[in-house]
Amino acid sequence: MSTAMKSYPYLIACPHCGGVYRLRPLVGNDVAQCGRCLAILYRSSSMDPARLLPLAFASAITFLMANAWPVMTVSFHGLTHNVTLWQSMWSLAQGDTVLLAWCAVLFLILAPSLQIMLLTWILLFASARRRAPGFIAIMKTLRWLRPWNMIEVGLPGFLVAAGKLSGLLDVSVEPGGWFLVASLILVFIITRQDNRWLWAPGATVHHGKAHHA
Repeated sequence: MSTAMKSYPYLIACPHCGGVYRLRPLVGNDVAQCGRCLAILYRSSSMDPARLLPLAFASAITFLMANAWPVMTVSFHGLTHNVTLWQSMWSLAQGDTVLLAWCAVLFLILAPSLQIMLLTWILLFASARRRAPGFIAIMKTLRWLRPWNMIEVGLPGFLVAAGKLSGLLDVSVEPGGWFLVASLILVFIITRQDNRWLWAPGATVHHGKAHHA
């Protein structure tokens, strides 16, 4: 006999000690902590679909612009060449910086693009108080991708590519480079929000303070 798994969206379990709590409203910058081990369970968040969806669209637009426009211009002996994001990654792949090139592709292109697409898909339905098709799989994927959206690693990768070129050439940052910075910052802001309320029925906002169930 199979038993259906029940969902309790207004309960939260501590990932460290297993304590179960009810969600309660938080205000300001409050955080909910486990009463047993003092681990942080969740934080208050002022973001809801009405605010997050425009940020998701903005991140998608800036990311597309970052890939469409040159991120830098290089000059050598009077010759000027515009370099795209992919061309800068290719320059890293030459020589002894192949590993750094792959890291830059992951942090600057693959992880952000996948996060932007999945977040926009989820938030489109959440803004209509509906749960998106494939919701559980998408949320698990976003949770897996979250550590890979490391702006402190991705941006240095881009800067190293520019620095490597500037050792031999005159390099200046073009609009695509600034679009890339803006996109990564927007993705960083969105993914750092507490999204537990998305699991609630109807995707309504539920912030909470932990109390024992």
